[in-house]
Amino acid sequence: MKIGVVTFPGSNCDADARHASELIGAETHKLWHKNTSLPDGLDLIILPGGFSYGDYLRTGSIARFSPLMNSVVDFAKSGGYVMGVCNGFQILCETGLLPGALIRNAQLSFVCKDVNLSIERTDTAFSNAGTKKQVLRIPIAHGDGRFIATPEELDKLESNNQVLFRYVNSSGTQTEDSNPNGSQNNIAGILNHAGNVMGMMPHPERAVESILGSTDGLTIFNSIVAAIGDTVNS
Repeated sequence: MKIGVVTFPGSNCDADARHASELIGAETHKLWHKNTSLPDGLDLIILPGGFSYGDYLRTGSIARFSPLMNSVVDFAKSGGYVMGVCNGFQILCETGLLPGALIRNAQLSFVCKDVNLSIERTDTAFSNAGTKKQVLRIPIAHGDGRFIATPEELDKLESNNQVLFRYVNSSGTQTEDSNPNGSQNNIAGILNHAGNVMGMMPHPERAVESILGSTDGLTIFNSIVAAIGDTVNS
């Protein structure tokens, strides 16, 4: 299995994403934002967290125009798997590969802590290793993680079952207190309609080893292996 991780100016989770990919036995490739083409045979592209281009103008808005992103968009539209984490989620929304937008947290401050996520469906390439309504404990670190969408977009996301993760408490219940940024409908991660593009604000790559405090992020990475790879290390 081959996984490519894009590095933008300001990325700070690209090495973490490559490390997590290596833990599941993947051959990893560092993809530089100025490149105009992708290596042959990639199975998955990860857009990592960080502050691409310093988050100037709007989070993800400049990265969206990086030369490599044209190839990433084409890859996704042809059915290739793409995962955006934190800043990567923001970039996917800017490209139009995912609906909605990520704006300033409701409390107008940066939030860095562990949160609880509920898996809303398990028939996807990013969640099949989990169980429905399973609670994962995964860290967040963002200032612009509040997911919003138009009423029409939100209705489509819900009716098409495109919400993959929601913020919940440790018992799996959606509450106002369990929502760390004010995201609509407690949304923490979504899919495109085809199911091959996923964006999430929490960082699964930071929860793949016990020394990090949680291995719950492996649920996402092991799901990818089950869907498109052939080696699982848990």
